Amino acid sequence: MKIVAINGSPRKGGNNAQCLERMGKVFAAEGIDFEVVQPGAQVKPCLACYHCLNTGSLHCIQNDDMVNEIIDKCIEADGIILASPVYHGGIAGNMKCVMDRILLAACCGQNQFHHKVGAALCTLRRSGGMETYQQLLGLMDAMEMVIVTSDYWNAVHGAEIGEAMQDIEGVEVIEKLARNMAWMVKVIDAAKGKIDPPETHPRTMMNFIR
Repeated sequence: MKIVAINGSPRKGGNNAQCLERMGKVFAAEGIDFEVVQPGAQVKPCLACYHCLNTGSLHCIQNDDMVNEIIDKCIEADGIILASPVYHGGIAGNMKCVMDRILLAACCGQNQFHHKVGAALCTLRRSGGMETYQQLLGLMDAMEMVIVTSDYWNAVHGAEIGEAMQDIEGVEVIEKLARNMAWMVKVIDAAKGKIDPPETHPRTMMNFIR
Protein backbone atom coordinates (compact mmCIF):
# COMPACT_ATOMS: atom_id res chain seq x y z
CA MET A 1 0.00 0.00 0.00
CA LYS A 2 1.21 3.47 -0.84
CA ILE A 3 0.18 7.06 -0.22
CA VAL A 4 1.38 9.94 -2.38
CA ALA A 5 1.33 13.56 -1.24
CA ILE A 6 1.48 16.55 -3.57
CA ASN A 7 3.28 19.40 -1.83
CA GLY A 8 1.95 22.51 -3.55
CA SER A 9 4.43 24.85 -1.91
CA PRO A 10 7.23 26.20 -4.11
CA ARG A 11 9.38 26.56 -0.99
CA LYS A 12 11.79 23.73 -0.22
CA GLY A 13 11.73 22.44 3.33
CA GLY A 14 8.91 24.81 4.32
CA ASN A 15 6.03 24.33 6.71
CA ASN A 16 4.11 22.25 4.19
CA ALA A 17 7.06 19.88 3.80
CA GLN A 18 7.53 19.60 7.55
CA CYS A 19 3.86 18.78 8.10
CA LEU A 20 4.02 16.03 5.48
CA GLU A 21 7.20 14.73 7.10
CA ARG A 22 5.33 14.37 10.40
CA MET A 23 2.57 12.47 8.63
CA GLY A 24 5.19 10.31 6.95
CA LYS A 25 6.44 9.12 10.33
CA VAL A 26 2.93 7.90 11.13
CA PHE A 27 2.66 6.08 7.81
CA ALA A 28 6.05 4.45 8.37
CA ALA A 29 4.90 3.18 11.76
CA GLU A 30 1.78 1.77 10.06
CA GLY A 31 3.83 -0.02 7.41
CA ILE A 32 2.60 2.11 4.52
CA ASP A 33 4.90 3.48 1.83
CA PHE A 34 4.80 7.26 1.53
CA GLU A 35 6.17 9.58 -1.13
CA VAL A 36 6.03 13.36 -1.38
CA VAL A 37 6.23 15.03 -4.78
CA GLN A 38 6.88 18.76 -5.03
CA PRO A 39 6.31 20.20 -8.52
CA GLY A 40 7.73 23.61 -7.59
CA ALA A 41 7.00 26.97 -9.14
CA GLN A 42 7.59 26.16 -12.82
CA VAL A 43 4.29 24.33 -13.41
CA LYS A 44 2.38 25.49 -16.47
CA PRO A 45 -1.37 26.15 -16.42
CA CYS A 46 -3.97 24.01 -18.17
CA LEU A 47 -4.40 25.04 -21.84
CA ALA A 48 -7.99 23.73 -22.07
CA CYS A 49 -6.94 22.07 -25.35
CA TYR A 50 -8.68 18.80 -24.34
CA HIS A 51 -5.90 16.74 -25.90
CA CYS A 52 -5.90 14.52 -22.80
CA LEU A 53 -9.63 13.84 -23.10
CA ASN A 54 -9.71 13.47 -26.88
CA THR A 55 -6.90 10.93 -26.88
CA GLY A 56 -7.70 9.18 -23.59
CA SER A 57 -4.00 9.29 -22.78
CA LEU A 58 -4.48 10.23 -19.10
CA HIS A 59 -1.57 12.63 -19.67
CA CYS A 60 -1.29 16.34 -20.37
CA ILE A 61 0.13 17.35 -23.75
CA GLN A 62 2.57 19.58 -21.84
CA ASN A 63 5.39 17.25 -20.87
CA ASP A 64 8.12 19.59 -19.65
CA ASP A 65 7.24 19.64 -15.96
CA MET A 66 6.32 17.06 -13.30
CA VAL A 67 2.57 16.90 -13.83
CA ASN A 68 2.43 13.73 -15.94
CA GLU A 69 4.80 12.01 -13.51
CA ILE A 70 2.54 13.07 -10.66
CA ILE A 71 -0.51 11.71 -12.50
CA ASP A 72 1.18 8.32 -12.87
CA LYS A 73 2.13 8.22 -9.20
CA CYS A 74 -1.42 9.15 -8.12
CA ILE A 75 -2.96 6.48 -10.36
CA GLU A 76 -0.73 3.83 -8.80
CA ALA A 77 -1.28 5.01 -5.21
CA ASP A 78 -3.91 3.82 -2.76
CA GLY A 79 -4.19 7.25 -1.16
CA ILE A 80 -3.54 10.85 -2.17
CA ILE A 81 -2.84 13.90 -0.02
CA LEU A 82 -3.23 17.42 -1.42
CA ALA A 83 -1.25 20.00 0.56
CA SER A 84 -0.87 23.70 -0.11
CA PRO A 85 0.16 26.85 1.69
CA VAL A 86 -2.35 29.67 1.81
CA TYR A 87 -1.53 32.39 -0.71
CA HIS A 88 -3.71 35.47 -0.31
CA GLY A 89 -6.72 33.52 0.91
CA GLY A 90 -6.47 30.52 -1.45
CA ILE A 91 -4.30 27.72 -2.74
CA ALA A 92 -0.89 28.51 -4.21
CA GLY A 93 -0.97 29.27 -7.94
CA ASN A 94 1.28 26.39 -8.96
CA MET A 95 -0.89 23.95 -6.97
CA LYS A 96 -3.97 25.20 -8.83
CA CYS A 97 -2.19 24.48 -12.13
CA VAL A 98 -1.35 20.95 -10.98
CA MET A 99 -4.89 20.28 -9.82
CA ASP A 100 -6.48 21.65 -13.01
CA ARG A 101 -4.34 19.45 -15.23
CA ILE A 102 -4.67 16.31 -13.09
CA LEU A 103 -8.43 16.74 -12.91
CA LEU A 104 -8.86 17.06 -16.66
CA ALA A 105 -6.33 14.45 -17.76
CA ALA A 106 -6.91 11.66 -15.25
CA CYS A 107 -10.40 12.19 -13.87
CA CYS A 108 -12.80 13.90 -16.26
CA GLY A 109 -12.66 11.09 -18.83
CA GLN A 110 -12.08 7.66 -17.33
CA ASN A 111 -11.84 8.60 -13.68
CA GLN A 112 -8.68 7.06 -12.24
CA PHE A 113 -9.22 8.43 -8.73
CA HIS A 114 -12.62 7.05 -7.76
CA HIS A 115 -12.59 5.15 -4.46
CA LYS A 116 -9.01 6.14 -3.70
CA VAL A 117 -8.47 7.47 -0.18
CA GLY A 118 -7.95 11.23 -0.10
CA ALA A 119 -7.00 13.89 2.44
CA ALA A 120 -6.12 17.58 2.37
CA LEU A 121 -4.15 19.99 4.53
CA CYS A 122 -2.92 23.55 4.35
CA THR A 123 -0.43 25.74 6.17
CA LEU A 124 -0.97 29.43 6.80
CA ARG A 125 0.18 32.42 8.75
CA ARG A 126 -3.20 33.78 9.84
CA SER A 127 -6.30 33.69 7.59
CA GLY A 128 -7.65 31.81 4.58
CA GLY A 129 -7.23 28.32 5.97
CA MET A 130 -10.83 27.18 5.59
CA GLU A 131 -11.12 28.57 2.06
CA THR A 132 -7.92 26.83 0.97
CA TYR A 133 -8.85 23.59 2.72
CA GLN A 134 -12.24 23.54 0.95
CA GLN A 135 -10.60 24.18 -2.42
CA LEU A 136 -8.35 21.17 -1.93
CA LEU A 137 -11.24 18.99 -0.80
CA GLY A 138 -13.25 20.08 -3.85
CA LEU A 139 -11.11 18.05 -6.25
CA MET A 140 -11.50 14.87 -4.22
CA ASP A 141 -15.18 15.47 -3.58
CA ALA A 142 -15.85 15.73 -7.32
CA MET A 143 -13.81 12.63 -8.16
CA GLU A 144 -15.68 10.13 -5.97
CA MET A 145 -12.77 9.67 -3.59
CA VAL A 146 -13.07 8.43 -0.01
CA ILE A 147 -12.23 11.54 1.99
CA VAL A 148 -10.59 11.07 5.39
CA THR A 149 -10.84 13.65 8.16
CA SER A 150 -9.25 14.33 11.52
CA ASP A 151 -10.90 15.76 14.63
CA TYR A 152 -10.53 19.35 13.40
CA TRP A 153 -9.85 21.14 10.13
CA ASN A 154 -6.43 20.32 8.73
CA ALA A 155 -4.88 23.79 8.84
CA VAL A 156 -1.54 24.28 10.58
CA HIS A 157 -0.39 27.80 11.46
CA GLY A 158 3.10 29.18 10.99
CA ALA A 159 4.78 31.85 8.87
CA GLU A 160 8.54 31.32 8.91
CA ILE A 161 9.99 27.90 8.14
CA GLY A 162 9.55 25.63 11.14
CA GLU A 163 6.94 27.73 12.93
CA ALA A 164 4.16 25.32 11.97
CA MET A 165 5.76 22.71 14.21
CA GLN A 166 5.06 25.04 17.13
CA ASP A 167 1.31 24.79 16.42
CA ILE A 168 0.93 21.83 18.77
CA GLU A 169 -2.80 21.42 18.14
CA GLY A 170 -2.34 21.63 14.38
CA VAL A 171 0.40 19.00 14.40
CA GLU A 172 -1.75 16.70 16.51
CA VAL A 173 -4.60 17.16 14.02
CA ILE A 174 -2.53 16.11 11.01
CA GLU A 175 -0.96 13.18 12.88
CA LYS A 176 -4.46 11.94 13.66
CA LEU A 177 -5.33 12.55 10.00
CA ALA A 178 -2.43 10.28 9.03
CA ARG A 179 -3.57 7.53 11.41
CA ASN A 180 -7.11 7.72 10.08
CA MET A 181 -5.86 7.65 6.51
CA ALA A 182 -3.64 4.63 7.17
CA TRP A 183 -6.59 2.84 8.74
CA MET A 184 -8.90 3.58 5.80
CA VAL A 185 -6.32 2.43 3.24
CA LYS A 186 -5.97 -0.84 5.16
CA VAL A 187 -9.75 -1.27 5.45
CA ILE A 188 -10.24 -0.88 1.71
CA ASP A 189 -7.36 -3.24 1.00
CA ALA A 190 -8.77 -5.85 3.39
CA ALA A 191 -12.18 -5.62 1.71
CA LYS A 192 -10.81 -6.55 -1.73
CA GLY A 193 -12.38 -9.78 -2.92
CA LYS A 194 -14.84 -9.73 -0.02
CA ILE A 195 -16.95 -6.60 -0.47
CA ASP A 196 -17.51 -5.27 -3.97
CA PRO A 197 -17.04 -1.50 -4.38
CA PRO A 198 -20.17 0.46 -5.24
CA GLU A 199 -21.06 0.73 -8.91
CA THR A 200 -19.83 3.87 -10.61
CA HIS A 201 -20.40 5.38 -14.02
CA PRO A 202 -19.62 8.64 -15.87
CA ARG A 203 -21.71 11.67 -15.04
CA THR A 204 -24.31 13.00 -17.45
CA MET A 205 -22.85 16.38 -18.35
CA MET A 206 -25.21 19.37 -18.26
CA ASN A 207 -24.62 22.53 -20.27
CA PHE A 208 -26.74 25.35 -18.85
CA ILE A 209 -26.65 27.29 -22.13
CA ARG A 210 -28.81 24.65 -23.83
